[in-house]
Amino acid sequence: MSIKNGRILIIDDNEDLLFAAKLFLKQHFAVVQTESSPEKIPSILAAGKFDVILLDMNFTEDVTSGHEGFFWLGRILDLDPSAVVILITAFADYDMAVRAIKEGAADFIVKPWHNEKLLATVSSAMALSRTQREVSDLRETQKRLIDDLDQPFHDFIGRSEAIRHVFTLIDKVAATDANILITGANGTGKELVARAIHRKSDRSAKPFVRVDMGALTGTLFESELFGHVKGAFTDAREDRPGRFEIASGGTLFLDEIGNLPLDLQAKILTAIQNRQVIRVGSNKIREMDIRLICATNISLPDMVRGGAFRQDLLYRINTVEINIPPLKNRIDDIEPLAAHFLEIYGRKYRKEIARISAAGLEKLKRYDWPGNVRELQHSVERAVIMAGGKILQPEDFLLPRSEENENGFTMDNLNLEEMEKVVIRRALERFGGNISLAARQLGLSRAALYRRLERYGL
Repeated sequence: MSIKNGRILIIDDNEDLLFAAKLFLKQHFAVVQTESSPEKIPSILAAGKFDVILLDMNFTEDVTSGHEGFFWLGRILDLDPSAVVILITAFADYDMAVRAIKEGAADFIVKPWHNEKLLATVSSAMALSRTQREVSDLRETQKRLIDDLDQPFHDFIGRSEAIRHVFTLIDKVAATDANILITGANGTGKELVARAIHRKSDRSAKPFVRVDMGALTGTLFESELFGHVKGAFTDAREDRPGRFEIASGGTLFLDEIGNLPLDLQAKILTAIQNRQVIRVGSNKIREMDIRLICATNISLPDMVRGGAFRQDLLYRINTVEINIPPLKNRIDDIEPLAAHFLEIYGRKYRKEIARISAAGLEKLKRYDWPGNVRELQHSVERAVIMAGGKILQPEDFLLPRSEENENGFTMDNLNLEEMEKVVIRRALERFGGNISLAARQLGLSRAALYRRLERYGL
């Protein structure tokens, strides 16, 4: 057997035993240290960590109680709770063995032993030690990632009154299992809010599963969300769980739920109400336990009035609504957000840029940001890439028609027909080309809207 990378400590008052054990185990492990005096255990452990510790049960001649062994087992575990300890004794007392395991020993071996038995026991303990260390490392990594993300809500930062209100709502709803509907324009950070709610909830150690409802076609919908069994359709070569099952115990985030076709909304409603799914091709009911968060950039009440969204589904997903205001209504957030993105991209592109000039910040604050925080992020990234100085100036930010507002006309342009044209175009964009919903929002009949579309060539 080849030498393993392992550190072994043997503590026994029998010098001959220590010599024999070290001579044998040294063939299989990188470090084998021996000690005859248990009083030195604290200083030995303070000097270094061992993968496996072999500890004698009795250190006084003719004493067979094992009391000393249990005492030093407790001391070792106090000093290093993750220590993997094998207790050794000359007496095959199985009641003592059971007690040793209950008090934290990994195994128990009787001397004199066969070398093969000793090696097998130590090797198993070594595997246990490494597994425990890997689990501990994974937990620590996860904790650090979560701590890093919560500053306070990762990229979702700000100091405006509007965003502080959003933070307050997140704190209030996170500890509950209430279904949440997050509303707001594209690029405002709806997914960041969903993830913040998940991280602050009791489900934070369980999965956060995101589904883009607009990207699912009718043929893929049931398979992606509810799963399928082998042979359910042509390409179903194996059983596969859906997103509802994968998210069980955690949070399911249905992004842009307003894009979900009407005929598929009933299936989602049934799954949410019953907290059960049935995989495609199966008749077996599978229980699920999810916290549901949905998001949309479309007015769902308007869709309900237009017959494009089920009212009972809206009630089911909208226990609490969190609206994220557009960036143009959060001017106070532009400076901290820009500084945050400057730090990120300065580090990413290895550019030593100290700050954004006052004039540069003023230019950013004058712009209406139709693309919201996402557009600001891309603008800062581009500025960092192209900048030649240590301070970002107004000319470093290439904003399209920066003096215009989001409707595409300046305040100097008071032509009513041009304004009406832009407003109609915006309504159509907002409702994905749905004439009925756009007409209702504009206060027009379908026929009146069609006449204007023809007049303006839209």
